[in-house]
Amino acid sequence: MRKFLVTFLMFIISINIAVAKGPSKKKKAVADPRKDKLLGTLIKNALENYHYKHLVINDDVSKKAFEEYLKRVDYGKQFLLKKDIDGLRKFNSKMDDQLVNGQHKLIQETQKILDKRVKQVDSWRAEYFKKSFNFKTKEELQLDPDKRKWNTSEKEMKEHWRKQFKNFTLSRYLAIRDEQKDDEDNKDKKKEKKKKKKEKKLTDSEMRKKAHEKVDKKYKKILKRLLERDHIDYSESFINALANIYDPHTLYMPPKRKEDFDIDISGSLEGIGAVLQEDGDYIKVVRIVPGGAAWRQKGLEVDDIITLVKDDFKAKEGVDLVGMGVDEAVRYIRGKKDTVVKLTVKKSDGSRKVIPILRDVIKIGASYAKSSVLTHKKLGLKIGYITVPKFYRDFGNGGRNCTDDVRRELVELKKQNIDAMILDLRNNGGGALEDARQMSGLFIKTGPIVQIKDHRQKIDVLRDDDSSVTYDGPLVVMTNRYSASASEILAGAMQDYRRAVIVGGEYSHGKGTVQAVLDLNRNPIASIFGEAGMGALKVTIQKFYRVTGASTQYKGVTPDIILPDPMGYTKNREKDLDYSLKWDKVKPLNFTPWKKGSWDMALLKKRSSKRVKSSKKYGKIQKSLDYLISKREDTVASLNLDTVLKEDEENVKMTKQLKIEDENKQILVSNFEKSLRGNIDIKKEDEDHWKEDFKKSKEEWVKQLRTDAGLEEALFIIDDMVKINKGKKLGMVK
Repeated sequence: MRKFLVTFLMFIISINIAVAKGPSKKKKAVADPRKDKLLGTLIKNALENYHYKHLVINDDVSKKAFEEYLKRVDYGKQFLLKKDIDGLRKFNSKMDDQLVNGQHKLIQETQKILDKRVKQVDSWRAEYFKKSFNFKTKEELQLDPDKRKWNTSEKEMKEHWRKQFKNFTLSRYLAIRDEQKDDEDNKDKKKEKKKKKKEKKLTDSEMRKKAHEKVDKKYKKILKRLLERDHIDYSESFINALANIYDPHTLYMPPKRKEDFDIDISGSLEGIGAVLQEDGDYIKVVRIVPGGAAWRQKGLEVDDIITLVKDDFKAKEGVDLVGMGVDEAVRYIRGKKDTVVKLTVKKSDGSRKVIPILRDVIKIGASYAKSSVLTHKKLGLKIGYITVPKFYRDFGNGGRNCTDDVRRELVELKKQNIDAMILDLRNNGGGALEDARQMSGLFIKTGPIVQIKDHRQKIDVLRDDDSSVTYDGPLVVMTNRYSASASEILAGAMQDYRRAVIVGGEYSHGKGTVQAVLDLNRNPIASIFGEAGMGALKVTIQKFYRVTGASTQYKGVTPDIILPDPMGYTKNREKDLDYSLKWDKVKPLNFTPWKKGSWDMALLKKRSSKRVKSSKKYGKIQKSLDYLISKREDTVASLNLDTVLKEDEENVKMTKQLKIEDENKQILVSNFEKSLRGNIDIKKEDEDHWKEDFKKSKEEWVKQLRTDAGLEEALFIIDDMVKINKGKKLGMVK
């Protein structure tokens, strides 16, 4: 399934957060063949000369791009008929020619057909919403466009839209019901009580009517907006259809798109702290930003679909996000600090949930590296634990960076006489390449860390030349499918040097490429088209390789000991994206493996597997995975109210049964207070406020570590590592 990401990378392997400022009113743009010709030539030259793939834009690329173009202009197969597609197919091998000659006949015909079809759908909307939908009939709607064929007639298309309108009206009705129930459950709170005096409780018929009116109004607005699409909008789809044949991270940003995004590597935003993307008609959560409001609230998760936004300031009645572009959706989700936004989300298991989030500026301190000393009552070890949420680095003078922070935490943990270390890189989406290099050097003497191959096939090697080793004891590095880029470089280096045992899900994310943003306005001719000019092109220019020669791209890093991954049901790794660059190898480098301590990996795996099979927590995780995978594959939505309510009841029941909340009180957590507050000195006048806030943070931190099945198993793996090593010396290992 095509994923349209709204994040992009400005610096080497740094995952940055794109913040939409919201669309502004504009005069409808028309085609300018001179500008289109220049833009097309710049795009073609940049892709062919700078992209890592060195792919020539020809008829073969054009044919592939044509299919991508159809997905972009009509992702859900809801407007174009099969005969429309057949008519447009005469251009399927001519997109390469039209790119450089400025004669975009494909765009012109597409716009003409779609305007006609959108007007038809709008007339059907007016017809269908004249009366209420019947939710008692037994009928279904296939939600996955990949499992649907193009409509063959207007009659077939009209019937699809009837079901579409009905489905969203039913979903909106249930969302209103859930929200009212949620408000009733909170009526014991004083603020809620005061609020309820002013708000009228809706009857069932009133909720149905409200949902009916809201969806009608919503689609009237959506269809109107579709008719306002201009040449620039279609041109963006046209160019990006070609760009995505190179790889999913190569992206053209027209002037308006470039202006809409404010890129900030520090991640200091006002909002909920989540990265969103358009997934067909839906707005999906693809990343929770460490230190952000959603990260602290814990309710919002990756792969959640946000269907509705409500707050008391700009969306009091609630705004339906289905069918809305991510630019506009972010406008409603973001807001002033210390205001509450309520998000109605659809979970991966199909259940709906209303999640209130207090908007806030992302607290950088919350995303710093943090440490603790962990002891397990069954084990006789003191184990240091450091989590690194991202590879942060302030590129200004004297700024803070994660390598120095991890070094400081290691020094402090060593003072506690720890027996071993866990470095947790789970959910770490990457960051500064320099810190992948330097942090690796904290655990080895010297040697190469990563190879970087550019579009000219030239290979550069980043090395650790500092012979000092901050920590030389037993080490476990934890990863999961959200460990990407810099995380994979560090984990890969530790595995290749045999310095650490890598523990985690089946594989890491598999993002092993580097992007650069090329300003197309630097061409002197571009200035004649005004200040906005040509926009920019984000293009993949480099690829990462481990010291063994294997790439981290596509495959990621496979852990030494694989544990069931609670998020294993999701399809959001690099290999799940269309046209992602494939795995390959380069020449291995000479390096000296770690010699102080070695591990019997076969024995470690055997003992871990035995524990996991008998673990109640992992039993729940596996059942949850099986259930969610079955739900993921079920893309048919019932339009019958009783059936949907029954499914919701089953989903809620299963979620409660499989939720892991039990704390393992045998795990003791200590020596974390200074680290938890980011090693920031608190001013005397702020101490009272800090104490109240920090008390809650401490409780959450301890609970988080005690309920973590993966971390608990990592403790036992380290116990095995230490005991096996001692046993080897004594000749007692079995």
